[in-house]
Amino acid sequence: MLVAGAVAAAAGVVLRDLPASLGRRPSGPRADRVRRSPNFRDGAFHNPPSAVAVPIRPGFKVVVKQLGDFASRRPRGDVPLVSAVPEPVRDGLRATWYGHSSVLLEIEGRRVLLDPIWSRRPSPVRFAGPRRLHPAPVQLDALPPVDAVVISHDHYDHLDMPTVRALSRTQAARFVVPLGIGGHLERWGVPASRIVELDWEEEAKVAGLRFVATAARHFSGRTLRRNDTLWGSWAIIGDRHRAFYAGDSGYFDGFRGIGAAHGPFDLTLMPIGAYSTLWPDVHMTPEEAVTAHLDLGGRLLLPVHWATFNLAPHPWAEPADRLWREAKARGVDVTVPRPGEPVDIAAPPPVDGWWQTLA
Repeated sequence: MLVAGAVAAAAGVVLRDLPASLGRRPSGPRADRVRRSPNFRDGAFHNPPSAVAVPIRPGFKVVVKQLGDFASRRPRGDVPLVSAVPEPVRDGLRATWYGHSSVLLEIEGRRVLLDPIWSRRPSPVRFAGPRRLHPAPVQLDALPPVDAVVISHDHYDHLDMPTVRALSRTQAARFVVPLGIGGHLERWGVPASRIVELDWEEEAKVAGLRFVATAARHFSGRTLRRNDTLWGSWAIIGDRHRAFYAGDSGYFDGFRGIGAAHGPFDLTLMPIGAYSTLWPDVHMTPEEAVTAHLDLGGRLLLPVHWATFNLAPHPWAEPADRLWREAKARGVDVTVPRPGEPVDIAAPPPVDGWWQTLA
């Protein structure tokens, strides 16, 4: 009985956060806004009309090959980290990538935190899901005060409940999110007054910066139910500098329109990892990231969505290798920082292939 009681108690501790982690569907005025969205129909959000799904019917051998070779999907040694937190800058544009898609963007003296995840696993529970392949370079409470937290969509590797709860307690920032995600945030204790929800091509001004919600090709959902909250990309615009964060988008021709309407961009933050021929619609390849960057009128490309979690069957270092090769072939300026290494767009560090020693 004592053993059974201990097991039950342990299970209770492990699972106690599960119901909250799943979030909450939009309700009340939030649900009304969702239903009025031109991107919501038949009970779900939809991708842009130009982003037509690619039919995939892989054979068994293809699936086995894609999911095999686990050893190559991890770095062979410790990922080099930069753990010093630089002094905030009052002008210009600087980005610090902390791993996966988490970036501190400093633009003209304001600080914006993108898709922060400091947890060990992108999962609704602590004991399951892919573990981090490197620690967070800095502790969350070591970050300077931020003015806005921007979320691209509600998947666990982009919207992390423990991180959101910590930021809600320790920071005064507003959360700028796509339609419907406010329900999750309110369940986790974020005051409604600090939540800004936007549909595609809506915008809000926070701390003197313009945040424009732009389209993306992806999907959403924290349970088996999909697409009851919106996903998106973001144009973040100051008086003299513009940055674009693609979120978790697959490639689609809408990037040209975003660039024409809101660019050109001094910096693009483009996802380059977790791609596969088994899901070509919802994640970009590195080559597609370069094409999207050019569509957007980007000046400097900083890759995200790689190196931190094992989410796809490609080798760990392959995204950066392919990006660097494609960028050189097409004359695109890229920067591939170590996690925690700040990048000033006026003087980005040269690409040195640091990841190749770990491949």
